[in-house]
Amino acid sequence: VFIITQNVDDLHERAGSTNVLHLHGELLKVRSTRNPNYILDWLDDLSFGDFDSNKNQLRPHIVWFGEDVPMIEYAIDIVETADILIIIGTSLQVYPAAGLMNYVNQNVPVYYIDPNPATIYDLPNELKVLPLTAVEGMKIVKEELLNLKLEDRKKELEIDEAAISDLKVK
Repeated sequence: VFIITQNVDDLHERAGSTNVLHLHGELLKVRSTRNPNYILDWLDDLSFGDFDSNKNQLRPHIVWFGEDVPMIEYAIDIVETADILIIIGTSLQVYPAAGLMNYVNQNVPVYYIDPNPATIYDLPNELKVLPLTAVEGMKIVKEELLNLKLEDRKKELEIDEAAISDLKVK
């Protein structure tokens, strides 16, 4: 499971998630103004005069409006390899994140959970819109995914039984 979030807090990590990609950066980190790869964990207030090891000013590790989103290519790679895409709690108004769903393979089911979902046009995938809270919507998605897994297992068993029957006939 990968989580791609636009949130800059650490709530996903505090909930126990480990594969979290923060598209817009993280509040509890800072980076160099000269070297974007120089990133530090930072729990204190950040002040003018807080420098990296090369005496360059540190800044919040946040993507401000108008800046490039450095992790977007990695996010696209994740979406392109997804077996299922679940979009939760977004108006789909902030790009480039809102366009990530367009990179999912066409045979991948897409779930969109939001109490006030945006209208989605021209997505070739199977799309299930759940106008619910995240908790309510995920209960439904969980049930559907468990049913899909059960159906897949039944198909595997049917194939195994057919193969055994073929062997008995020979």
